[in-house]
Amino acid sequence: MQNLTASALAEWLADTSRPAPVLLDVREPWELQTASIAGVVSIPMREIPARSEELDDDAQIVCICHHGARSAQVAMFLESRGHTNVFNLQGGIDAWSRQVDPAIPTY
Repeated sequence: MQNLTASALAEWLADTSRPAPVLLDVREPWELQTASIAGVVSIPMREIPARSEELDDDAQIVCICHHGARSAQVAMFLESRGHTNVFNLQGGIDAWSRQVDPAIPTY
């Protein structure tokens, strides 16, 4: 698992020459209603073991949660299941809100 800063993710998403990653948000639905990055795939952490097969093994996946702890666990789990291009958003949506898009509320 590789860690990715909010600013590095913003640069990646802005780079149209690079394939966009799957933004896997592992937070609960109420958290996504509070604050979310556009275009995320929502699979709550508790559902990942049963739904991980929905994710392309070859996709570049950026795991996102509130502060980065749950997403790091999910990233490690996905790697244990054979995913090789998995990233953890350091600081989660909170870092994204504070460093990239202040229009997204913090909670």
